[in-house]
Amino acid sequence: MSFFGFGQTADIDIILSGSDTRKLAEIKTEDGKKEKHYLYYDGESVSGKVNITLKKPGMKLEHQGIKIEFIGQIELYYDRGNHHEFTSLVKELVRPGELAQNTSYNFDFVNVEKPYESYTGSNVRLRYFLRVTIVRRLSDIVKESDIIVHTLASYPEMNSSIKMEVGIEDCLHIEFEYNKSKYHLKDVIVGKIYFLLVRIKIKHMEIAIIKRETTGSGPNTFNENETIAKYEIMDGAPVRGESIPIRLFLAGYDLTPTMKDINKKFSVRYYLNLVLVDEEERRYFKQQEIVLWRKGEKTRKPIQQPQSVPPENK
Repeated sequence: MSFFGFGQTADIDIILSGSDTRKLAEIKTEDGKKEKHYLYYDGESVSGKVNITLKKPGMKLEHQGIKIEFIGQIELYYDRGNHHEFTSLVKELVRPGELAQNTSYNFDFVNVEKPYESYTGSNVRLRYFLRVTIVRRLSDIVKESDIIVHTLASYPEMNSSIKMEVGIEDCLHIEFEYNKSKYHLKDVIVGKIYFLLVRIKIKHMEIAIIKRETTGSGPNTFNENETIAKYEIMDGAPVRGESIPIRLFLAGYDLTPTMKDINKKFSVRYYLNLVLVDEEERRYFKQQEIVLWRKGEKTRKPIQQPQSVPPENK
């Protein structure tokens, strides 16, 4: 865009070191599409070079300095005017002067702390990106380039099973058990449901994985529930003494690690929701929180233990 002859007179390209061997990862955009970017972990250096190409050969580009920033940022969709930066590193590439030809500059952010996982949700986005700025008197030239960060955790030593009951006095008594309470993102949920007393006519039973995204605090708290997976356990009436096995493979679903109070801005939690429907279409619920974590070769830190949430009876 030009204003009285002044427009963008140079193109900026950011080339990351080792990009030919570095893995790519996917992340959702706000509109639900998926983008691929280079994958990094906490503590890894982010380095490369910045190429600046003049659009008109022979024309000089005057500037007030050129800088590159590494930024970690949280954006709450209901407060788009404020970007909350939890990481902000700046390196000056060149002091004020002029460019007479195409130029390259090397950069290196050494052992960068990246404490949180990249995330795009219903009401919040956490992103990491590099931003190059050619500072000019009238209008800066800016280029941004995203990366994706995954957080890895060690296998939790304490991983007790989950046992719960669903009961209606003198009508229904069901016990169900899951093999553990913490699962990595490629894990399998294994469990069993026991029917100890059945005096109502149940026609359908299913288990669902619910993602609950919480943003804000106090009166400005927003909860967004999303059903990630739904698995039919039973179609038809069970009898007393019957048990039904459960095997739910997590690898096929779009899941993230559990995120607890990220930078005091948002949380992402997961729940197993058991639903029973009787012949009169009455629904009975039982919900239990589970912890999800990302497993990998580059283990960075032990998993954070979220506060326990008592099962809900509805």
